[in-house]
Amino acid sequence: MSTAAPASPRLEALKAEIRAIERAGGARAGREALPFGIEAVDGRLAAGGLMPALHEAAAASLAPGDEAAATLFLAAAAARFAIARGAGQVLWALSRRDLFAPGLAQVGLTPERLLYAECRSDAEALAVMEEGVRHGSLAAVIGEVGRADMAATRRLQLAAEESGTPALLLRRWRKADADPLAAPSAAFTRWRIGCAPSAPLPHPGIGRARWRVELARQRGGPPFEWILEAPDAEARLALPAPAGDRADRQGGEERKAA
Repeated sequence: MSTAAPASPRLEALKAEIRAIERAGGARAGREALPFGIEAVDGRLAAGGLMPALHEAAAASLAPGDEAAATLFLAAAAARFAIARGAGQVLWALSRRDLFAPGLAQVGLTPERLLYAECRSDAEALAVMEEGVRHGSLAAVIGEVGRADMAATRRLQLAAEESGTPALLLRRWRKADADPLAAPSAAFTRWRIGCAPSAPLPHPGIGRARWRVELARQRGGPPFEWILEAPDAEARLALPAPAGDRADRQGGEERKAA
């Protein structure tokens, strides 16, 4: 009666390594995407929402309004991850001292949820982001850079997949003719955010801000574009109501108040 030869230590080590990779892959696959809560948006995303991965956003232009919109888009995304987890803080690796705390709070990212790290260069901001993502205790990590090469984004993407902490990268404009999203990236999704005209109101005033939200690239799906209303204090974007419905509802509210 023959018996099988015992496996070599090297073979056993390789088998153990493969099992560890499979377990890690299964854990990553089991992590659910965080939906926007808007069927018109979630239905166009291959994952049904934002995965705990690397996501990038850039302003549609150098205009201050577009830069603010892109910043608030990522702030609201980070706030949604924090709200979904019920607790946790967001680390923001700064490259400029231009964040407006009341504005961030209006889209759900309140001061008690925020930690700031002031960075002197893109390389330092990327290193801080990676360290924060790998730590695993944060709800999300946001970073601002003017340049990030493929190797840097690949490291962030792998760190986010392994830890389950989303990395949100704000791509800053460096010069007028250089699209921040032109360079290749390992990001799961890439977004371009710009301002759009608000709906006209039946009385003098300022309506809810609207953005032109372009999904420039996503893994496993095609690009798309929407006009959305800016987030509220619960970090919720919204589809604009049809003009007729909006006017009727506002008129009814005015009559009720009267």
